[in-house]
Amino acid sequence: MRMKVAVAAVALGATPGSGLVAAPDSEPAPPLADTTKLNWSQLPALPDRLGLAGPFAGVSGGALLVAGGANFPGQMPWEGGKKVWHDAVYILSDTNSDWQLAGQLPRPLAYSVSVTVNGGVLCLGDSDADRHYADAFVLHWRDGHLKITSAPPLPVPLANAAGAVLSNPIYVVGASEAPGEQAASRRCFALGFGASASEWRQLEPLPGKPRILPVAAALDGAFYVMGGAALEPVAGKVKRVYLRDAWRYRPGSGWERFADLPKPSVACPSPAPAIGKRLYLLGGDDGSLADFQPVGKHPGFLKTRMSYDPARDGWQREGEVPASRATVPVAEWEGRFVIPSGEVRPGVRSPEVWTLWMKH
Repeated sequence: MRMKVAVAAVALGATPGSGLVAAPDSEPAPPLADTTKLNWSQLPALPDRLGLAGPFAGVSGGALLVAGGANFPGQMPWEGGKKVWHDAVYILSDTNSDWQLAGQLPRPLAYSVSVTVNGGVLCLGDSDADRHYADAFVLHWRDGHLKITSAPPLPVPLANAAGAVLSNPIYVVGASEAPGEQAASRRCFALGFGASASEWRQLEPLPGKPRILPVAAALDGAFYVMGGAALEPVAGKVKRVYLRDAWRYRPGSGWERFADLPKPSVACPSPAPAIGKRLYLLGGDDGSLADFQPVGKHPGFLKTRMSYDPARDGWQREGEVPASRATVPVAEWEGRFVIPSGEVRPGVRSPEVWTLWMKH
């Protein structure tokens, strides 16, 4: 069923590829005692039977929204298939309902940062088949209708970035500013939200290499950025270099490095869930199968689950997640962390929607 879509303007407020090379690996920190019991379950699958990479996701009006994304509806990429961007906005009103079509985005878009703020889903830093965008907008679900409102645009076009929300500011870091994976960024931007107009502020850049597709998180007043891929010349071509370094930004004190990831991680579901004072990295791609052939028989991305304990500054490998996923957002809804769709292996998506929460 098609709902009405309204487009308006609003301000958010005024407070402050192919060819992969893994970065050097090292031994992980000693195992930590795991006292967190996690539970997994599935929600109804998305209506798009192929699934979507890089959709928007968040919560508005008590409902879960998933929008946009990209897939290969014809042939697979290794067969010469063309990637297609989508504009459908789907809504799940509660955990016992089915997905419905709520409306359309302003244009087909994917590979953005999306976060839930002030009762809407802020979408920013996205792309289509031709270009990257600086535009930002908010999806609102009110009284059975989808409303799309404009938000302060980013200072530059971005896609494949990572972002998260602290108690107020939204932080966005890393990205590519143009299609083609020729250059990555270290730039970090922040946007406050409230009652009056606001603009993005450029903060101190992320230390370390410029990168795309890191995983972000927010925990205990700090913005976390982990892993991602640098884009560097290797044997005469620009290739992804998988990264393990991890950083956090504290307002007023800047960036600090913390324990490296046990293994590289790119395009891990983001923002990483914060559960029981720990951060959880769920799947993603470590580059270990970068050159796997034939591509059509790739066994899939990581199922590794890792947690970080800030009190110990240490990582723990905790077995596996039930389904490998990459290039997908995480949305918190109904006491659960939702992973809606995402990539299973290069070029292949899944319409499955998984949820994670702590057992009591």
